[in-house]
Amino acid sequence: MDRDRDGATAAPRRAVRRKLEIMRGAAAAFRDRGYAGSSVRDIARRLRMTPGNLYYYFRSKEEILFACHEYSHDRLQELLDETCRGTSPPEAKLRRLIHAAVHVILDELHGTALLVDLEALTPAHRRAVIHRRDKFDRGMRLIIEEGMATGVFKHSDPKLLGFAMLGAINWIARWFNPNGPSTSDEVATRFADYLLAGLRSL
Repeated sequence: MDRDRDGATAAPRRAVRRKLEIMRGAAAAFRDRGYAGSSVRDIARRLRMTPGNLYYYFRSKEEILFACHEYSHDRLQELLDETCRGTSPPEAKLRRLIHAAVHVILDELHGTALLVDLEALTPAHRRAVIHRRDKFDRGMRLIIEEGMATGVFKHSDPKLLGFAMLGAINWIARWFNPNGPSTSDEVATRFADYLLAGLRSL
């Protein structure tokens, strides 16, 4: 009986791990060949799977892309919620969030999914992703507003500042070379320094 229960529990965990492997393989394919230039066969080949095996987990390439978006936003929202629950001052909260966002973008799914044109998604999936993106943006904006209210950050338009910061962070995946001279951690630290310097009150 216990063996059956353990087996029933392990099977979903294996499926989740396998799906994450597929998403990572797809992200690498999208990075190298672009979304339009990558086929399900290309993704399966990277993973040493047959296309039929891949279709067991995802019904289409678009569904894989949407899963990549969902995974990335799940991680970002989790990090935002943890940061907002803390009692650290606004600058420390924003620094932690910038670090975390850079690591999600560069180290987890290579940031590729977040940079793919949303037009590649179905209308329903596009609306869901935009909703998740806007929710994260509002959370970051609240931290910026908190810093302005306490005098740590100079007063400006928090919405524009949030857009500028997220735009700068998201663009890192366009030029970052994992084999280059800077690690993702070094990039995260430097970006946090630059972005926070622009917010501080004089």
